Amino acid sequence: SMVIMSLKVMALMVVALPVVSSCPVLCTCWEQVVDCSGKRLFSVPPDLPLDTTNLSLAHNSLTDIPPGYLACYVELQILDLRNNSLVDLPDGLLLTLKKLVFLDLSHNNLTRVTATMLQPAHSLIRVNLSNNPNLKQILPKAFQGFSQLEELDLSSSGLSFLSHKTLEGLPALASLQLGGNPWICGCTMEPLLKWLRNSIQRCMADSIEAECTSPPEVKGVSLFSLTEESFQACRFSLSLDDYLFIAFVGFVVSIASVATNFLLGVTANCCHRWSKASEDEEI
Repeated sequence: SMVIMSLKVMALMVVALPVVSSCPVLCTCWEQVVDCSGKRLFSVPPDLPLDTTNLSLAHNSLTDIPPGYLACYVELQILDLRNNSLVDLPDGLLLTLKKLVFLDLSHNNLTRVTATMLQPAHSLIRVNLSNNPNLKQILPKAFQGFSQLEELDLSSSGLSFLSHKTLEGLPALASLQLGGNPWICGCTMEPLLKWLRNSIQRCMADSIEAECTSPPEVKGVSLFSLTEESFQACRFSLSLDDYLFIAFVGFVVSIASVATNFLLGVTANCCHRWSKASEDEEI
């Protein structure tokens, strides 16, 4: 029986061996922290310890992360990807990370944040997307379901517009950084600015002032200082649909006018012929 017990223990040890793999080359590991920062990496290191809770791949030259790379690291809580050359993240990269609370994607080359890029990491508390100069678009459902998100940094990127729907589903949001972006404060920005006015008491002020870059009459003006009066002209401006409707009505009126003139001409011609025929009969 002792031999059987020893064999069982050895079998359990063999099964348990892959659970915590060795530290990747060039990385430093301690107490579930894996630090691979500043190692001039062009690709992600393979075979991380499966109990990793804190992973830093910051200050490298990563251009992409393979789909499924993080699927096995379900204990991950902190993921630091700042200062790389990432253009996007593969859909589903964060799928199994139910404990992830902090994601840093600052100082990269992101161009947009889609509705699926960060999903479904609904446990996130802090997200840093700052200093992505090519970041032009964040889709309205990018943070859908992120009910625990408290800090969102979108500063110093290339955003000129942001839908208020991107933010209105974040009930825990307490810190929002928007400064350093080329905001266009036209009529389309009014819903976002209205949301900001209503939420400014629970949102910390920007460390870098969020300012309008256009139109010229509000250039340099703080986003947070714009009021409803700033958009009075929008009440009287016409949308594309309005212009299309006016053009359609004008087209219909023109056709009706041409048809009316044609019918009048035909009627007048008929009357003239009838009158001339009557005169000939009298003679």
